[in-house]
Amino acid sequence: MSASSSATKRPFRVLGVQQIALGSTDKARLRRLWVDLLGLTLEGSYRSERENVDEDIAVIGHGPARCEIDLMQPLDPAARPAVHEPALNHVGLWVDDLASAVQWLSAQGVRFAPGGIRRGAAGHDVTFIHPRASADAPLAGEGVLIELVQAPPEVIAALS
Repeated sequence: MSASSSATKRPFRVLGVQQIALGSTDKARLRRLWVDLLGLTLEGSYRSERENVDEDIAVIGHGPARCEIDLMQPLDPAARPAVHEPALNHVGLWVDDLASAVQWLSAQGVRFAPGGIRRGAAGHDVTFIHPRASADAPLAGEGVLIELVQAPPEVIAALS
């Protein structure tokens, strides 16, 4: 099947980058660079025992061009998930129809991380493409964790 015929049948669109998540054992060092020196705006924080993360949410840009730079450290460096390994933890992509994307990608053999679609730190529905393939799901992020994020209507309109 050619790439163009495959794209025609795809029931969703990737609209843009929603976030880049960076990990370290010390998020204060990340904040010093990204907020204090590079000038990003610190917008909030997120903490989750289940996800083993203490996160500062910095942002760059405005409106549909707004992108989060999540500065993460593990609550317990010895526990999983290890949000600080690798340091470029994951990339988040805006999609216009998350449920259709998951259904279609799963049918294509894409492996998703456990947890399914759920509410993310920024309040949008999210799910993750696993960084490694498996025998029953032979396609994955090839070492990169990829977060698919349901774009709100205003982002869909602006980026369409």
